[in-house]
Amino acid sequence: MSELSFRKAEEKDVSLILTFIKELAEYEGLLSEVKADETLLHYNLFERKMAEVIFPVVDGKEIGFVLFFHNFSTFLGKPGIYIEDLYIRKEYRGNGYGKATIDMIKKLAKERGCGRVEWWCLDSNTQSIRFYKGIGAEAMTDWTVYRLSGDTLL
Repeated sequence: MSELSFRKAEEKDVSLILTFIKELAEYEGLLSEVKADETLLHYNLFERKMAEVIFPVVDGKEIGFVLFFHNFSTFLGKPGIYIEDLYIRKEYRGNGYGKATIDMIKKLAKERGCGRVEWWCLDSNTQSIRFYKGIGAEAMTDWTVYRLSGDTLL
């Protein structure tokens, strides 16, 4: 494993963030669902500060990204970190960079007094499920995700 570092995204990185979002969507077979553009990302990430992005960096090159935001657990009485996207480019997978990125988020969660870190994973993404189980994550099988979006959000 080459030396890994992490870098917080800056406004100048909006194009790179969008590139990674599209690469992840393509990997998941969901590219047609990407509606985000640079203007929306800039507004919501850097003006409204609705989420944060950190890049894992190897040999001075960003190899993926993690986009996350805080949620809140009423039962714990503490905030949590929700990972919306975690993506490592294919050529860098299998080298421990994904695990190191999760470890960095876990450390950040502890520093911020969070009670947990959560994310969703497509049932069809068996490679990622194996990875998540390998780091000790557990699937929340007693919960079903519900969503309002598009016309149902009005």
